[in-house]
Amino acid sequence: MITQFLQRYFRRSALLLVARRPWSSSSQSSLPPFHTRLLLYLTQRFYDVEMLLSWRSKLKRRGVQKKNAYYSYTERFYGSNLATAYFILNLKGGFRYAGQPDWFRADRKGRFSWDFMNHKDTPIEDVDMSYTVFNYTGLNNLEGQQSLRTLSLRGCPEVDDWFLARLHMFQDSLEELDISHCPRITTGGLAALRNLKGLKRLDMSSLPRISTPGLVIILLEEMLPQCKITATGYDHSLREEGGEEEQKNHLQGQR
Repeated sequence: MITQFLQRYFRRSALLLVARRPWSSSSQSSLPPFHTRLLLYLTQRFYDVEMLLSWRSKLKRRGVQKKNAYYSYTERFYGSNLATAYFILNLKGGFRYAGQPDWFRADRKGRFSWDFMNHKDTPIEDVDMSYTVFNYTGLNNLEGQQSLRTLSLRGCPEVDDWFLARLHMFQDSLEELDISHCPRITTGGLAALRNLKGLKRLDMSSLPRISTPGLVIILLEEMLPQCKITATGYDHSLREEGGEEEQKNHLQGQR
């Protein structure tokens, strides 16, 4: 960071010196060529933009981690069920308590009903975190929900292979899982689903990092014979050279 600052400082100083020189015949002859000055200017702008983008990325990452922080204070005073419910609603997700017909959801502005506080001793059965920034760290807030039956992660940009590997905490209860449209999931993450022996439905549609979906589906059906797998949004006629064999070996190596 200090090095980049010094580089920008000296570049700006050089530009100022060039700009302040008198326009005499001798000074004009000593000026660097136009393309050199132009490249110097563009380089300066590039480093400035690069730093701004870097800061923006770091701030965004910090914001995601903050939203997925463990709600230990809430759990300590209100119990794990209400802490989990509050976390889900703050992340603009939705859930349903076991034995209750109604869902609790946050609206687009993040507003929600506080009636969920009336079910302190009721476990959560269904969770919908679709299109939220739910990530690996945020799973700490769901760890106590041993009655979790369905989990929808559709379109979650932060859900990755590490996230799927940690779902083994729900291996005794989880029956339905939606991971469709998650851009960071690879074949290795799907292999980790072998731990979910009670899984009955899996939606893995439109995963951009799965190059040979047909083979992956076949191998998942072998790992989870009782599970109905949905996989739309793929061109099953396309095959990358060597891709099938590579992914087959990768999946079988995880078994």
